[in-house]
Amino acid sequence: MQNKKKRVFHIVSHFDVGGAERVAVNIAKSQTEGFEYHVVELIRAHSAFTKVFIKELEDAGIKYHRGLVPEVHFHYLFERLAAVTFPLWFIFLFLRYRPAVIHSHTEMPDLAIYSFFKMFPTLLRGCKVVRTIHNTQLWTGLKKTGMKVEKFFIRNNSNIAISVAVRDNYTAEYHQTAPIIYNGVAPSTQKPFDGIVEGKKNILFAGRLEPQKGIDVLVEIISRLSGDGRFFFHVVGDGSMHAFVQSKLGGLPNVSLRGPIHGLPAYLSSFDYLLMPSVFEGLSIMSLEASMEALPVIANSCPGLRDTLPDDWPLKVSGNSIDAYMHIFNDIVAKEDKSRLGCIARDFAAAKFGVRQMQTSYEKVYG
Repeated sequence: MQNKKKRVFHIVSHFDVGGAERVAVNIAKSQTEGFEYHVVELIRAHSAFTKVFIKELEDAGIKYHRGLVPEVHFHYLFERLAAVTFPLWFIFLFLRYRPAVIHSHTEMPDLAIYSFFKMFPTLLRGCKVVRTIHNTQLWTGLKKTGMKVEKFFIRNNSNIAISVAVRDNYTAEYHQTAPIIYNGVAPSTQKPFDGIVEGKKNILFAGRLEPQKGIDVLVEIISRLSGDGRFFFHVVGDGSMHAFVQSKLGGLPNVSLRGPIHGLPAYLSSFDYLLMPSVFEGLSIMSLEASMEALPVIANSCPGLRDTLPDDWPLKVSGNSIDAYMHIFNDIVAKEDKSRLGCIARDFAAAKFGVRQMQTSYEKVYG
């Protein structure tokens, strides 16, 4: 008997920690009748979290397909190689399953899908292409290639923005206005985090150790407060600035440094505050996950991060001002009842960024 379900293929960079990957999985977990979801990996990840990611897909009954090119961080060489060779193996997957929709997430999958349909243009006739724009800045170092890819997605009316900031930046650069579908998150079952320091305000930073995340500001904040016994910082993540962070913070008494933690959302309620000095975001999943667990976010008021919090949120900082952060720590974090702020954040996030709302909005786009 022929399968009547509408097959949707989500193409993600790798099976690992990442906001775009989380969005793809949250959509694919939809229980709406008539849809069959697959998640396709472009670059074959091999971290400890990869096994956790795959188990989550299997537990949810989501079909998945692994990339062939291994994940090796070397000037984006392997990422680009994966994108341009993608059509050579994906064609067999496409012909086997005949997806009705291909949904791309982030630049290398975008480039892969562009390359695929450039090589096999006739397959576009029976397949809808959807592309989520996850960031306010695209194609750093690849502007010429990016322009070709963007023309493809604009021509096929594929674009969906995840926030007002993403939409407006895209419009300014590429002269097309995309509809907005906000990323959706769900509360997680909570469990205690084993590194909490009793008697102190436990402040979490969790993210890639990259310039985009405001790592230089993070280091300055923690350094300035190194002699203040009221606060203890937990820096969780890895990236190109790992050595810098280690050299600046490794010997300080008020901070612990750890690599990525698998299933981190399940521990968020253990902390007192989340610190996010990002320079820019698309729409921060980390901030939304924190709010869902009533964990107040101390945030730089940057595009894609300020959108995740109420307009009058008292823990926003303009321009990553160190003095403003010091005011927040000394006059709010040290004195405020965090539960009151947490409830405000949770109510705001639940009303605007629910998973089911995101799923049904995308399914309307899929047709």
